Amino acid sequence: MSPRPAPARAPRLRGALSAALIALCCLFVPLGALSVWAAYGLADTGRYVRTMAPLAGDPAVRDAVADTVGEQVTHRFDGTQDMMGPFVRDAVRSFTQTDAFRAGWDAANRAVHGAVLHALRDDERPRTGPVTVDLAPVTTRIRDQLADENVPLARRIPVRHTEVAVLAPGDLDRLRKGYDVLEVAALWLPVSAVAFAVTGIAVATCRRRALTATALGTALGGALLAAAVAIGRRLTLADLPPSVSRPAAGAVYDALTATLRTASWLLVTLGLAVALTTWLTGRHGHRPSPDAPTAAAPRPTTRAEA
Repeated sequence: MSPRPAPARAPRLRGALSAALIALCCLFVPLGALSVWAAYGLADTGRYVRTMAPLAGDPAVRDAVADTVGEQVTHRFDGTQDMMGPFVRDAVRSFTQTDAFRAGWDAANRAVHGAVLHALRDDERPRTGPVTVDLAPVTTRIRDQLADENVPLARRIPVRHTEVAVLAPGDLDRLRKGYDVLEVAALWLPVSAVAFAVTGIAVATCRRRALTATALGTALGGALLAAAVAIGRRLTLADLPPSVSRPAAGAVYDALTATLRTASWLLVTLGLAVALTTWLTGRHGHRPSPDAPTAAAPRPTTRAEA
C-alpha cells in the first residue's frame, strides 16, 4: 500500500499568515511615523520653537502680522482708520524686520506652546475656562531686545500681565483624548510594525519574496503618507476663515510638517532600495557559475554493447 501524499495545506496557511502580517506591517509603518511625529515632534516645546523660528523672516508671515496688529491698533482710534491704517501697517512691517520682532516671535511661540502642552498633560482636574497665555514674557523680551539695540526710552516700556485665550475648553477636551491616543500609538505602532515584518518574513515559504513585498509595501506606505500631508494642506487652507492669511498659514503648515514629509520620502527610498537589492541578488544568485561542472550527456548505446 503506497503512503498517502502530505497535505498541501501547511504551505498555504503559512503563505496566508505571512501575507496578513506583512500587510499589517505596511499599514502600521505610515501610521507609526505620523504618531511619532505628532507625539514627539510637536509635543517638544524647544523643537517647536526652533521649527517656528525661521517663519519670523517669511514675508507672508510678516505681512500677516503687520495686517493683524495694524488692524487692532487702528480700531482703537475711531474715525481715523482710513487715514492712520497705512502708516501703522508700514510701521509694523518695519518692526517685523528687526531682531526685537524675532525675539518676541520666539517668546510668543514658546509661551503659547507651553501653555497648551501643560493643559494637555494636566488632566487631574477638569478645566472649565479656556487655556490662556500671559503676554508679559513676550513684552519683556521685546523690551530687552530694543534696549540692547539702544532704542530711546525702551526701558520705560510697561510690562503688563495680559491673559490671552488660545484654546477653548471644548477644544481642549478633544485634544486631550487625541493626545493620549497618540502617546500610546507612538510607542506601540512602530514596535508592532517591526514585529509583524519579522514574523511575516520568518513564516513565509519564500522569504526573499516576502522581504520584497515588505519593502514595496513600506515604500507604498511612505508615498501614501506624503499624499496625505499634501491633501491635509489643501483641506486646512480651504477651511480657514477669510480673515486668516492663506500664504502665512501655508508657510506655518509647511514648517510643521517638514519632518513628516522627510520621513515619508525616506520610507519610499528605503523600501525601493531594499526591494531592488533583493531582486538583483535573487536574480544573480540563481545564475549558474561558468566554472560549475555540467552533467555529461548520456552516451548512446551501440548494438554490440547491448
